[in-house]
Amino acid sequence: MAQTGQKSRNGGRRAAPQRKRQHQDETGVIPVLARIVRTIENSAERGKVNAANRTRFRVVAVLVREERARIKADASLGDAERSKELTRLDGIATIMAKTASRDTSLIRLLTDTAPLSTAALEVRRTILMEAGAELSPEDLVIVTETPEKTPAEDRQVIPQSVKQYQMSNPFLAPDFSAAQAKPATEGRLANWELIEPLFRSFEVGAGGGAATMNLPAPRTRETPGGTELMIHQARFIESARTGHRSFLLADEPGLGKTAQALLAAHVSGSYPLLVVVPNVVKVNWAREVEKWTPQRTATVVHGDGDDLDAFADVTIVNYEILDRHAAWLSRRGFKGMIVDEAHFIKNKESQRSKNVLAIAKSIRAVSPNALFIALTGTPLINQIEDFRMIWQYLGWIDDKKPLAQLMKKLEETERTPGDPGFFAAARGAVIDMGIVRRKKEDVAADIPARRIADIPVELDGEAGRSIRAAEQALISRLVDRYRRVLAQRPEANPEDIIRLVAHAELEESRSAASGGDNVFTMVRKIGQAKATPAADYTVNLARNVGKVVFFAKHIDVMDTAEKHFAAAGLRTVSIRGDQSSKARQEAIDAFTNDEDVAVAVCSLTAAGVGVNLQAASNVVLAELSWTNAEQTQAIDRVHRIGQGLPVTAWRIIAAGTLDARISELIDAKAGLAARALDGVHLDESEEGSVQLSALVTMLRDAVSEL
Repeated sequence: MAQTGQKSRNGGRRAAPQRKRQHQDETGVIPVLARIVRTIENSAERGKVNAANRTRFRVVAVLVREERARIKADASLGDAERSKELTRLDGIATIMAKTASRDTSLIRLLTDTAPLSTAALEVRRTILMEAGAELSPEDLVIVTETPEKTPAEDRQVIPQSVKQYQMSNPFLAPDFSAAQAKPATEGRLANWELIEPLFRSFEVGAGGGAATMNLPAPRTRETPGGTELMIHQARFIESARTGHRSFLLADEPGLGKTAQALLAAHVSGSYPLLVVVPNVVKVNWAREVEKWTPQRTATVVHGDGDDLDAFADVTIVNYEILDRHAAWLSRRGFKGMIVDEAHFIKNKESQRSKNVLAIAKSIRAVSPNALFIALTGTPLINQIEDFRMIWQYLGWIDDKKPLAQLMKKLEETERTPGDPGFFAAARGAVIDMGIVRRKKEDVAADIPARRIADIPVELDGEAGRSIRAAEQALISRLVDRYRRVLAQRPEANPEDIIRLVAHAELEESRSAASGGDNVFTMVRKIGQAKATPAADYTVNLARNVGKVVFFAKHIDVMDTAEKHFAAAGLRTVSIRGDQSSKARQEAIDAFTNDEDVAVAVCSLTAAGVGVNLQAASNVVLAELSWTNAEQTQAIDRVHRIGQGLPVTAWRIIAAGTLDARISELIDAKAGLAARALDGVHLDESEEGSVQLSALVTMLRDAVSEL
């Protein structure tokens, strides 16, 4: 399997094999790696790096880390020889950082620790053989086909209600209402690698307009529940009524995606319907079924499913228990499937992603005309690759190529990736497969405006002094490393060295190997220090403007805030990740309906999805997120359809600290979805993680003062 060849690289499981290498400059693995990175550097200078070179770049990054660890641990090397070898590796790392600065899509590959793909393992083997390394059996033999995994038999359950349903429906007839998908025909694109160019077409999406397929005018805006839809909602539902069957519904949060998905299933007759959701919103989805399609019944799967109704029209199950129910869900005969918060399946190695894809594949096999909808307001969080698993779930692509329907659309463009205009045409072809993305400002003029206001606070006392001292120690460590690399490579571009040092620091911080404070522990300390000032500001807001939603990342910050609110005489509810769906919904209902509940204390991650808190119009962000998407999701719990007042999000910023830098970077890095989905032109050099950019900014400022 793909992971097999990596056992030798994980220090806790198996020691890396000793490589046969002489200590001459032109032998061993280092000169081979140097030649490869020079080739990739030349490719980056001519334009974007292709898929093959991206794979080689990733493998070189892995081998550089392995070689560095091996050299440091090799007791047979003298200090001078060890220093010489590490200097040579620093040279390779510098070239890689310089290359990544030209093609920013390579940045994430420098520190990617996910298992190597089969193709990458083969590249790794080729490099090591060229270097004359002694290979382990795992490196020599690479299994190129991974058998499809099925959920473990001992974890599978079949609830009693399901058995009763199966007995009443012993034969599940295939649905022949739509012809089986035909294999892609040979055409001009048959021999092209297309997946990476398709992703690239969204990276360069500026000027292409919002990523929304053409939607028909609606016949009606009335719903079975008697509510009148907004025009953007009615147009989406009409598309399903007229026969479209796969959608990535990526409307901004607060525009009613749940209602649109349920009504699309209603008008297309896609019952029985399966809905896969995060655990925290299961109960709310059942309510939404009752609200929008009151003639349909819904059942929620809890635990082993002892209380579910297998005869219900809509089955709602959460990702966390999907593995134990996957077998019977695959055979239930669903004619529609909705995946809520679809960015949860972006990791192709996760079991929940594999379960979702396996169930979707089973549904297609029986019902080729089934409805598939992926719902997410934030389909792109870190990289364009976040699209991959969503597109696979929707049946647009497989692991290696576009499937028949998308391939047909691409052939109709009469362009190949080597032709001018391919990216714009390819982007349009994918959008026509079913991408729907609308922004509030474009379709919901009746939603009041929102603004983000920063409230700087001074961190006084011991906590403030400790944070400033820790930040200075972090900067000093970065500067020391910068000086060492500069001394070894005085001819290198200082900006390349800054990025190299920042990458190294971030990688060590993630593994907690840097010692002392790092960018993650710094942010945690700042959040703890801000807890009381943020809570105090919230008390003043609640007493003057009414209900307030208080967001924090860490439990201890939430605990401190709740104690402060209690001391001030304010009643609160709490929304956290460890709550049951029922307790969570009770907290939301109390905040909405009980006038005496003044503050909802919410986890930034756990309460950022599937929650309607529009009883308030003020939000306090006590701690900052690492992504603009997470911050936006939180604010949009309040800023959504039905809100009657302007919404203000108050960000509590620790003045004169790393916190202030991060707040600026979050605002600057809202670009991925804006460029890919909204057609906004943004400088690609602004891509990258907030953590990395914060370190780069800190070191750049310090270097400028040397």
